[in-house]
Formats: sequence, C-alpha cells, structure tokens
Amino acid sequence: MPERLLAPEGTPASIVEFEHGGATLIAESFGEGAHTFVLLHGIGMGRSVYLDVVQRLRGRVIAIDLPGFGEAPEPERTLTMERHADLVAAFLRSSGESGVIAIGHSMGSQIAAELAARHPSLVSGVVLAGPTVNSAKRNLGAQAAYLLHDLIGERPEVLWRGAREYLRGGPHLIRKMRATIVHEPEKVYPRIDCPVLVLRGAKDPLAPMSWCREIIDAIPGAELEVIPDHGHGTLISDSEPAARLIQSFAART
Repeated sequence: MPERLLAPEGTPASIVEFEHGGATLIAESFGEGAHTFVLLHGIGMGRSVYLDVVQRLRGRVIAIDLPGFGEAPEPERTLTMERHADLVAAFLRSSGESGVIAIGHSMGSQIAAELAARHPSLVSGVVLAGPTVNSAKRNLGAQAAYLLHDLIGERPEVLWRGAREYLRGGPHLIRKMRATIVHEPEKVYPRIDCPVLVLRGAKDPLAPMSWCREIIDAIPGAELEVIPDHGHGTLISDSEPAARLIQSFAART
C-alpha cells in the first residue's frame, strides 16, 4: 500500500493507485484552495523528493509517482512522454479534475508540455522547471555529465533522497532516460495554448539559457524567471523562490 509522504501532519490527504493502459501511477493529494497544482517529477525521481516545494504551495496539491518511479510499479514497457501525458490525463479525468496547473520538473517538464498540448481542457497553466532536453545536447552522455556536474555541492540529505529514488527507479533506468532523450519537446511547445512559466536555476547545466530562450520564443506569451544561486534542483533544495514564483504565476492564470 502506498505511503503518505508529503501531506503535513493533521492535513487530510488521499493516496490513489491508478491504472490505465497497462501502466500505474500513484497520486497523493492534499490541501485546498483556488488552484490545483499537479507535480510531475524528473527522471529517476519520485514525489518524495519534492517535500520542500509542495509544502510551500498554497492550494490543492496532487503529487504523482509516474510508472516505474517512487512507489509506482514498473510498467511492462517503458512509457514515452506522450503515453505518460495520456496516463496523467486519464487519472485527472477519472478524478473529475480540470483547469489544473501542471508543474513539470526536468523530464516532468516534457510530460507537462505534452499534457497541455494533447489535453488542453485539463490544464489552465504550465510551469516548466529546469526543462529538458536541450535540443543542442540530445544524447545520453551529455545529459548524464550535466547531471553529475549539477550534483556537486548539493546538501547531503538532497543527495541521499535523490540516490534512493534513482535506486528505486529500477533496472530499466537507462531505457527510461533514452525515452526522454528521443522526445522532441520543441515540436510540442508551439501547440500549447495556455499561460506558461519557465523556471531556470542560474547554475542549471541541463537547462541552459539558450534552450530556455528557445522555449519562450516557441510559446507566445511564455514567461522566463531565473533563480539566482540555484541549479537543476530548484524545486527540490531551498525551493522558496520557486514556490513564490509559481504562486504568483497561478494568481495570474
């Protein structure tokens, strides 16, 4: 049975295991307010690593473990970014959700973009945090090197939490990484028809400024915010600046 990982003590929460099309996700929902935030994690991660940011958001939060990550069971075959988005959409529809703000971090940004483009009635706004995969460096070696570089100087508890989730990602992690790299989000961005906020840590090697500018050029009206002294884990470690920017963005959507 999935565990409650994110909701503060005394806060009513629900945990759902949802299966659709041969894949299963885990969703932990809690809080209430004018906005519903759906958090989609990065490669090798799970909802547990986002404890800091989800507890700073004011509103209803739905944090998801995607198939084969966190507490969600391994699917029979690795999902594409499109299939991930369709699974999340099926879950939202089954839960009666619409008009959510999809927050995608790293790989999750690719899924959030697909969700908004493929299922626009479900999404009122999108936050792309540390968006991947830089079109100029679309190969496994470059992305792995950037990730290792970004981890230098991280706090031990952040490294431990991340390492634990990578181990839980299972033996198919390389295959999952390839699924993110073959995806071409630049072809998805022009199809997004809702407000978009791009968040970049100033020291993020996986989401260079040139790539973030390419994204905002592709999405009419998209906003870009750069968070000083942060790297790729801007939603994981010291997330107050990111949470504040997301909350402000939500108030304008």
